[in-house]
Amino acid sequence: MVSSAMTQTNTTTDQLAILSLKSQIISDPFTSRMKRVKSLNLSNLDLTLTGKISREFGNLSFLTSLDLGSNNFHENLPQQMRREGHIPVSLSNTSRLETLLLSENLLQGYIPKEIGSLHYMNLFSIQYNQLTGSIPLSVFNISRIEVIAFTGNSLSGKLPNGLCNGLPKLKGLYLSINKLHCHIPTSLSNCSQLQLLGLSENDFDGPIHRKIGRLSNLQQLYLGTNHFTVLSLGSNNLVGFLPRDIGNLTKMQLLYLDKNRFTGRIHKEMSNVIDLPPNMCYILPNIKRLYLMNLSNLVGTIPHSISNCSELKILELSHNKLTGLIPNSLGYLTHLQFLNLGGNNLTSDSSLSFLTSLTNCRNLTFLAIYLNPLNGMLLVSVGNLSATLIKIYADSCKIKGRIPNAFGNLSSLLFLDLPGDNLVGSIPISFGNLDNLERFDLSHYKFTGFIGDNLCKLKRLGAIYFSQNQFSGSLQNCLGNVTSLRDIYLDSNKLSSNIPSSLWNLKDLMVLDLSSNNMIYLAHLSLRHNKLQGSIPDSISNIVGLEFLDLSDNDNNISGTIPKSLEKFQNLKYFNVSANKLYGEIPSRGPFKNLSSQFFIYNEALCGSSRFSVPPCSTSSKLRSNRKRVLILLLLLGIVLLFFAISFVLAWIRYRRATDGLSESNLIGFRSFGSVYKGVLRSGTSIAVKVFNLQLDAAFKSFDMEY
Repeated sequence: MVSSAMTQTNTTTDQLAILSLKSQIISDPFTSRMKRVKSLNLSNLDLTLTGKISREFGNLSFLTSLDLGSNNFHENLPQQMRREGHIPVSLSNTSRLETLLLSENLLQGYIPKEIGSLHYMNLFSIQYNQLTGSIPLSVFNISRIEVIAFTGNSLSGKLPNGLCNGLPKLKGLYLSINKLHCHIPTSLSNCSQLQLLGLSENDFDGPIHRKIGRLSNLQQLYLGTNHFTVLSLGSNNLVGFLPRDIGNLTKMQLLYLDKNRFTGRIHKEMSNVIDLPPNMCYILPNIKRLYLMNLSNLVGTIPHSISNCSELKILELSHNKLTGLIPNSLGYLTHLQFLNLGGNNLTSDSSLSFLTSLTNCRNLTFLAIYLNPLNGMLLVSVGNLSATLIKIYADSCKIKGRIPNAFGNLSSLLFLDLPGDNLVGSIPISFGNLDNLERFDLSHYKFTGFIGDNLCKLKRLGAIYFSQNQFSGSLQNCLGNVTSLRDIYLDSNKLSSNIPSSLWNLKDLMVLDLSSNNMIYLAHLSLRHNKLQGSIPDSISNIVGLEFLDLSDNDNNISGTIPKSLEKFQNLKYFNVSANKLYGEIPSRGPFKNLSSQFFIYNEALCGSSRFSVPPCSTSSKLRSNRKRVLILLLLLGIVLLFFAISFVLAWIRYRRATDGLSESNLIGFRSFGSVYKGVLRSGTSIAVKVFNLQLDAAFKSFDMEY
């Protein structure tokens, strides 16, 4: 309260000081010229604003630019901006508004149709809000508007047929990530100045009309994740033909065409964009980013003429059905930064010469060739790839031979994935030069030899995947100095010796898999300073060679009792469970005879021997425990006896019925120790029932002899 009061006092003091200064100003040329607010920008402030958009904004009559982006304004757009029925006086004062930016807030409700009355507006952005409903037709009648940005809402409905009839200056139409549906109107081709068209991740269907080829200024086209039936341009289920006129988009710089199902014959002109024909790059000479991934029916080869797309920076061709050799002409794409050819059926010559050609791409940062039957060997030239290369994914490519020592020249590498191939030999010493490496995957190979201390030099290494190889020897103790390690997979190798105790210094370690090796035993296990929960498992006693076990300081989350089975540890010299929530008796036999009381302090209710500095376990608790066991045994015994009693009664009832209640009419005869009756079971089976006279002592002997 004191702090709040002081803040308010300081704010008031500042306000009074500024107002006092203003009252003393005799001449102010700015005031005479700029009496009204023309621009208001409250976006991207250090502190995010939260609340509603005040209705008084409609009274800023000279306002030409309003930017409230990247805040937490919520609920509906203010009533003044809705102008229901007629234009209210307060809204008519905003008629000069040219820029309206409300993106990245929490706005809800509908886009008011009266927005269309702001005839001077050239930029209208309400991206990434929670707006619903359809887009008012009036928005598409603002003739001066250049950018309409509604991406990232839940807008529904369809685009009007006359979409571009009144938008002669429109350059950017951002409608991705909404719930718009139906066909794309043919009038879209009338937006002759359009440079960016974003319609991906909606529910559009039907054909893309050939008139789209008239958008001669179009540079970026996003049509992914829809349900087109004739044209498929990105994450759609598009099938059929592609309009030949789209080949006229010579200014295209970005084309996003992922996840489609092309069928049928593609028109020659359109194939210049989709099917990678020889003249593709003559049609699109300015293309910089080409996304053609996940096109389930895209087949054919990568043309050598790809080199004519000299401006290309991103080439994404993954997960298609491309075949043939990877062309060496890729090396002429000197601006190339991102190349993904993974998940196809591409091949190469035995020397993987296309990799040598890529050494000319000095800006390359991402290279993915995984899941292709390359069947080649890595050459020394791989070490001459771009110094900016940070990620290589080449798993399951049937690459053979040894990893060249020159790999160590790629000093910028962050990720190196080469699992599941036919590489052999040992890890090159030069890998210790990959100072920035964070992920190292060589699993499912035939690597042999030792895991040397060169890995200990990789101070940023977070994950090692060396599973299913033939590495032997012992683990380097220096691995414990690579403090960034979180995942270590060394299973299914031929490692031996002990686990280095230094590994327990890795505070962020999440996975350590050493299964299926020749490790002698685990001797040192430290899990202190974590947030472990639950009880100590009894199965931990199976680690027979354990000498050091530290479970202390776990934010008081380990509970339950200390298992008595731990007494069978023969080599345990250190056992610390302090600062947890353990209770019950501390074991006193085996290694516990020599343990210090300090290893058990700060727990909930441990008891036991006085040498542990804990209270003795109460006799009453032991008696209650024994009494509980006795009661359980008696209960089980009672259940058994009850079962036999019920079985006997049921049998007796059954046989009485069979003999008609031991009727004299069913009496067969007398014996020394009882009577014999005949009977018939319900099944029709004839039986004889002997009834012993239990008043005679010899009857029991007779029963024992007969049964």
